[in-house]
Amino acid sequence: MTLADIINGTFEMLAGVMVLNHCRILLKQKQVRGVSVLSTVFFTSWGFWNLYYYPSLHQLASFIGGLSIVTANTVYVWLMIRYRRN
Repeated sequence: MTLADIINGTFEMLAGVMVLNHCRILLKQKQVRGVSVLSTVFFTSWGFWNLYYYPSLHQLASFIGGLSIVTANTVYVWLMIRYRRN
């Protein structure tokens, strides 16, 4: 792991925690307001791409951080779809 990989992985891990905060608020409010589901799906798909891309660059820390954010974004999209129906 390089310093750049560790820094990037740390940012991605913290981003996952921040997205989980969005999930917490959505669970509390049970309403989707002011956020585009389409934009969130785009960034989630980018996260899935990163799960392929980071290992090809041998960036383990970034991959682990990427798992964090893609998991949180997937939960967020699922919650957004669920609460948009209601």
